[in-house]
Amino acid sequence: MGTLVYAMTTSLDGYVEDPTGGIGFSEPDEEVHRFANRQTRDTAAFLFGRGLHDVMEEYWTAPERADGDGAEAEFAREYTATPRIVFSDSLASVGPGCRLVRRADAVDEVVRLKARTGGELAVGGARLAASLLDLVDEFRVTVMPAVTGGGTPYLPLGTALALRLVEQRTFGSGAVHLRYARVR
Repeated sequence: MGTLVYAMTTSLDGYVEDPTGGIGFSEPDEEVHRFANRQTRDTAAFLFGRGLHDVMEEYWTAPERADGDGAEAEFAREYTATPRIVFSDSLASVGPGCRLVRRADAVDEVVRLKARTGGELAVGGARLAASLLDLVDEFRVTVMPAVTGGGTPYLPLGTALALRLVEQRTFGSGAVHLRYARVR
């Protein structure tokens, strides 16, 4: 059975986007990037809402991303090699390596994926994750040393969950990775 993992980078005050929709505060250094690359290698599929899909596809599938050396090129290669499922009611089609699923079918599709996938399914995007919250098995947060003062929260306001800390790691930049398992 697959594991549904909600993994995002946040500000110290818990936002995945700043008040203007920007994510500049979340840019990883080399150490954090290599850590994310290892997590990507363990991912059976990415599950994205439209917003995150658009950002990720535009940047990481550009030919120049995978051509160089370093953590960025490594991530680009891992990213494009990983199946991506896009949940959207407004898109008519998606590019290579992606499959489109209507947003209204998200819960049923993720239940099916968890049943037939032996690996990790990484849901990205706060709005999609909020709609799948009851199915999430693990929460992974990389907290950056920045405060945005508002924006899009990692979790919807009023969310109450019982969690158990499974892993923590502090990086030289001051970023902290936290991995929690859901207590059911």
